[in-house]
Amino acid sequence: MRFVWAVVAFVLATVLIGLGIAQRTVFMGPSEQRMTLSVDDSSPYVMVDADVLRAHPGLQTLMVRDKGDIFVAYARTADMTAWLSDTAYDRVSLTKSHKPKTERIEAKQQPADGGETSGRSPVGSDLWLDSFADKDALVAEMQLTKGNSVLIAKDGVKDAPTNILVSWPLDTRTPWAGPLISLGGLLLAIGIVLYILGIRHQRRGRGPRRKGPGPLPETQPITMPERAEIEHGTVENRAARRAPRRLAIAVPALAVTALLATGCTADSWPQFSAGTPTPTPTPTVVKPDNQKPPVITQKQGQRIVGDIAKTLTKADTDLDAALAETRLSGAALAGRQTEYELRSKIEDRKATALLSPAGAVKILLPEATDSWPRTVLALTVAENDAKKPPVLLTMTQADPWANYRVTAMADMPASSAFPDVAPAWLGTTRVPAESAFLSIPPSELAGAFSNFVDAGDKSEFVGRFDDLATKAADSFRASRDAIVNGLKDAGAGTTSQATFAMAPSEYEPLSLATLNSGAVVSVSVIDTQQVTPTSPDAVIKYDGNAEAKALTGASEAAKGVETTYGIQLFFAVPAQGSNEQIRLLAYHQDLLSVKVIK
Repeated sequence: MRFVWAVVAFVLATVLIGLGIAQRTVFMGPSEQRMTLSVDDSSPYVMVDADVLRAHPGLQTLMVRDKGDIFVAYARTADMTAWLSDTAYDRVSLTKSHKPKTERIEAKQQPADGGETSGRSPVGSDLWLDSFADKDALVAEMQLTKGNSVLIAKDGVKDAPTNILVSWPLDTRTPWAGPLISLGGLLLAIGIVLYILGIRHQRRGRGPRRKGPGPLPETQPITMPERAEIEHGTVENRAARRAPRRLAIAVPALAVTALLATGCTADSWPQFSAGTPTPTPTPTVVKPDNQKPPVITQKQGQRIVGDIAKTLTKADTDLDAALAETRLSGAALAGRQTEYELRSKIEDRKATALLSPAGAVKILLPEATDSWPRTVLALTVAENDAKKPPVLLTMTQADPWANYRVTAMADMPASSAFPDVAPAWLGTTRVPAESAFLSIPPSELAGAFSNFVDAGDKSEFVGRFDDLATKAADSFRASRDAIVNGLKDAGAGTTSQATFAMAPSEYEPLSLATLNSGAVVSVSVIDTQQVTPTSPDAVIKYDGNAEAKALTGASEAAKGVETTYGIQLFFAVPAQGSNEQIRLLAYHQDLLSVKVIK
């Protein structure tokens, strides 16, 4: 009976191990699904809709082949069509039967050069959520969501690659292969044990006897030592010879089964969940109905700020104002242009550090809109230098083809606290300059602070600004007093006079809403200082002022000299009806000009 069960175990083991192996070999299907995108017409740009890449579930792998440089980027579909609006391109979309189709899209507006295409390189645009570049062949893995599209090009002039393939991974897991092989191995081991026990039982029973034995021949008695030799020596030798035979059969069979079981990957075993993770409470932020998407993502913002910092570092090293202008505008650019001029004329001034983004983006507040211009506020911190203060900046993108440029940038003191703002994935709205929903309209904020500095305790805005803003105003007044006292100390107190005036600059304020119905407002003011003679025989000399000499090219002025400073300020303005003060978040002062009064 043991032999019967052994045979049954061997048969079942063979079937189970065979099924387990077959699942990983002959029964396993392809590992991926592919779709070839054919582009018949030639154009510098090929746009692939998100529906094409989302035709099948799973990670999307885009493979592009062509000679030379290859560039691939993805962005929001609306942003990409806006970027391509002045040029002709090929668009790949999906039909109702889930087949790719290509159509030619003509330019909606005339390109700047008057040709059929813009000839604009897509490399380095801030509009892309992410981009990839390679030569001859490019493979990019993406997880494109609805509303995004892919751009394939070279340099905007040469025809885009047309050898395009998209693939999606298929589920090739065989969770029962491992258990089947293991169970088969167990049955094989049981069968081997039953087979060995059957042989042992048969040998002990010495098998059936058909008839009795004949008469035994006459034998001679043997001595006890001979009998012991036969019983112990011969029997033990036989047993010793039989044991290796049994092991020779069992060990290889078990070893092969173990090898098959251990060779199975994790895909060959059932994956049991480790349990549902316990959710942690997070602050609830409700997205308003019909709100537009934020103009950039957190990752995109970090990349843009990093590119700005690299560009400014190179521009500062080379004193290249044109290069700096590609990433700066407004008040931030005006101060740097003057600084470059001073550095080129005053050698010792080159050691002065210029303000740039600190590094990592700690807080990103993008505007939620689908139109241009677009505004983003970012708070950057130096991760490797705790002594370096955070830098607060605003940057604006004028149109789909322009990169973001910093419009205002200032140091944030340690005592300043940033207000609560929406997360980067949600974005915020831009507050109009004439908004009546704030304690003071953004368009009047620069004038209010200027009056607070000029009028001091007599200003109507006393008590409206917080302690940090008051200390900043006091420091500006102290610098003015130092100039007046300097004239007196030089013996020119009776022959010259100094006048001061602060006023809003020509640049419009930028305001982004916060979570408490307030806003972060960026403004800039112009602080003008004039030193003029009070006697017709007097002359204003400033030969000890290296900056004045460098910018005017003279060392004295008969009618006086005018010095202009630009001050960039960031305020947290509370909502209308709030009892909170207007809080100063960051500020930075630059020398803009020194002129001889004509």
